[in-house]
Amino acid sequence: MNNSASWEEVKKELLQNPETASAYDDLKEEYALIASIIGARLEKGLTQAELAERIGTTQGNISRLESGRHNPSVLFLRKVARALEKELEVTFR
Repeated sequence: MNNSASWEEVKKELLQNPETASAYDDLKEEYALIASIIGARLEKGLTQAELAERIGTTQGNISRLESGRHNPSVLFLRKVARALEKELEVTFR
């Protein structure tokens, strides 16, 4: 990997390792959810602190959620969805 490689180039190279690819696949849904939350928050023009205030939690909890260091309950996700004026949909396929 060189210093001027794009994220997509770095990702492609890293995913050539079977262990890395497997770990990446295991976290795919989690990171899709995180990206969705961050995108919705930014779309609303909210800071983490403002979102936290809307749902009655701390900015630190929102930071942990968005970084993947927090495994939220469905109740917490429902609060986040309502604060972002979104619907929460959890499905099994």
